[in-house]
Amino acid sequence: MSHKSDLRIKYKKLREDLSESSVEDMSLQIANQALKLPIWNGTYYHIFLPISHKKEVDTSFLMHILQGKEKSIVVSKADFSTNEMKHILLQDNTPLKVSDYGIPEPVSGIEISPEILDVVFVPLLAYDLNGHRIGYGKGFYDRFLKKCRKDTVFIGLSFFEPEPKIFFEATDIPLDYCITPEKTFDFKNNHLSL
Repeated sequence: MSHKSDLRIKYKKLREDLSESSVEDMSLQIANQALKLPIWNGTYYHIFLPISHKKEVDTSFLMHILQGKEKSIVVSKADFSTNEMKHILLQDNTPLKVSDYGIPEPVSGIEISPEILDVVFVPLLAYDLNGHRIGYGKGFYDRFLKKCRKDTVFIGLSFFEPEPKIFFEATDIPLDYCITPEKTFDFKNNHLSL
């Protein structure tokens, strides 16, 4: 069982070693894999805007799919004084600004309650075969996911395969799926989706 701090170091390094073009190619493959999942009947889809210098999954491809399906897209604005996030409906005129932490965020807009979200695409550094994830360690997403409905679908996005098992705490919220460029892991039904 790997410690979170070791895994954070390992996966930050793995991401650093990726070229810009491979990040783009794999992000497109992840978006294409998402199309195979039974998640497209909802209305409100929460997506993260990637921190490009940390080589997170580029979610612009997923955004195009959501826009094409005329879904309501919701993005977050982090408050580092409270470690909480506000969720803003992304519209054509929503102004975005890169925060001091390198996170593209809405400046203002219509706030959306986590309770109405149908699907949340979740950023992560690492995850395991049981759907437990490791983020950057501030707990923003664990606090946010707790506020969602029981039937909201949580989907991790990763360039990499899962770890066998990650040490997790009772406050950690597991994922329902994790999409990689090659395949999707289905944690609810305990199998690999194709």
